[in-house]
Amino acid sequence: MSLSTYTKEELLKKLKSQKAMFAIKSIVILLMIVFAIFSTVENGLSFHTFLPLFFIPMSVYMYNEMKKIEKELTLRK
Repeated sequence: MSLSTYTKEELLKKLKSQKAMFAIKSIVILLMIVFAIFSTVENGLSFHTFLPLFFIPMSVYMYNEMKKIEKELTLRK
């Protein structure tokens, strides 16, 4: 669904929820990176070492979506 079909209030609500989810996901990824470092130091390379790499692209996509919503909101002002 295109962002132009949303009302301004819906976009603001979507942006607020996206920012909250992005913050939570960023904290989880940061914790995963810390855990991966400790796991690698203790046990060597394992699945946990590379686990954060699977989640980083999703966060990048979410960040890009937030920027698109912000751009749409600035166009409407």
